[in-house]
Amino acid sequence: MANMGSRKHLKRFKAPKMWPIHVKEETWTTKPSAGPHALDKSIPLVMVLRDILGVANNAREAKIILNNGEVLVDGTARKDHRFPVGFMDVISIPKINKYYRILPDYKGRLVLHEIDEKDADFKLVSIENKTTIKGGKTQLNLHDGRNVVTEDEYKTSDVLLLSIPEQNINDSIKFEEGALALITGGNHIGELGTIKEITITKSSKSNTVLMETDEGSFLTLARYVFVIGQDKPVISLLGDD
Repeated sequence: MANMGSRKHLKRFKAPKMWPIHVKEETWTTKPSAGPHALDKSIPLVMVLRDILGVANNAREAKIILNNGEVLVDGTARKDHRFPVGFMDVISIPKINKYYRILPDYKGRLVLHEIDEKDADFKLVSIENKTTIKGGKTQLNLHDGRNVVTEDEYKTSDVLLLSIPEQNINDSIKFEEGALALITGGNHIGELGTIKEITITKSSKSNTVLMETDEGSFLTLARYVFVIGQDKPVISLLGDD
């Protein structure tokens, strides 16, 4: 049992705080497979179906649903019950006409925000890094682990509207002053605000962003700032009617 726990299971008290589980219910929970999101920034598909959506009563039922190809992540059927899903992933269950985008709530937990079918054919991805490759093209390394090759010019921390599953770049949102952004970490996680000022440091210290919200202003790390629009968000958010 100890070996199984280290490979495919995780003790509940060690589970990331963003997981929607109660640590005192059972000793073990499912550990996500290696994939596009880190362990502390993702939840396994079995947990989505069983613990969050309640479309499966147990892991066995969840595995049957997945093996039937009934659950799409970013437009692709995923059959691994341990497949990790994370921030901004789009989960579709066409059989029951349900579609969700994964967002953080104010407590830092990953939650499934229900969206319309028409909004389930694209996702937002931020550019974490970029490199020039053969032919003078640019490879963009995105926050969800995927890479996209383009001839267009984008900057780190810009956000792309990516069609799924085709991975075509339909539009982009610049990481700049005046843009609307969702905070993805720190004390203000889940909050929406406007970028007032971006401070770039040339030392080992992190870049910072001054954000303005209806409640006031605060300073946060640039890596926690995910732009989602200019005048208004391009996606619906938690709390939207």
